[in-house]
Amino acid sequence: MYLTCLGPTAVFAYVPAAYRALKLAGAAYLLWLAWNAVRPGGASAFEPRGLPVERPGRLFSMGLLTCLLNPEIAILYLSLLPQFVDPSMGHVLLQSLALGSVQIAVGTLVNGLIVISAGALAAFLARRPVWLRVQRHVTGTVLGAFAVSMATDRSKAVVSA
Repeated sequence: MYLTCLGPTAVFAYVPAAYRALKLAGAAYLLWLAWNAVRPGGASAFEPRGLPVERPGRLFSMGLLTCLLNPEIAILYLSLLPQFVDPSMGHVLLQSLALGSVQIAVGTLVNGLIVISAGALAAFLARRPVWLRVQRHVTGTVLGAFAVSMATDRSKAVVSA
């Protein structure tokens, strides 16, 4: 996140075609995720399945590595956060760092709550297959709506002063 505040965001602000291409790529990815959720024979993310038992330290390091190497997070910081930076409100770098830090704190809290409740939710859905289908279709619909919204959004990256 912190590296995106120092350069790539400026590229997208001054090269609108690159910014638009990134937004369209993000929209295409969301459409692909939506299709995988609603396609015939699709599986729910909450569908219980067997997993190997791992040590807590290994699970933590796998999660940390996944977060550090996740291109979706870089795309978030490059395409979404600049829309909330206002050059008239002060130093653009500090605004970007503050927004990114808030996102990290909120993301950590939300992901922690998801981890805590995932087992109970999976057990609930396993006992109710209709709810698994409903969950898949709601997920696909929401992802599809986000994709259409992102693809049709005409906003531009913030040009810093």
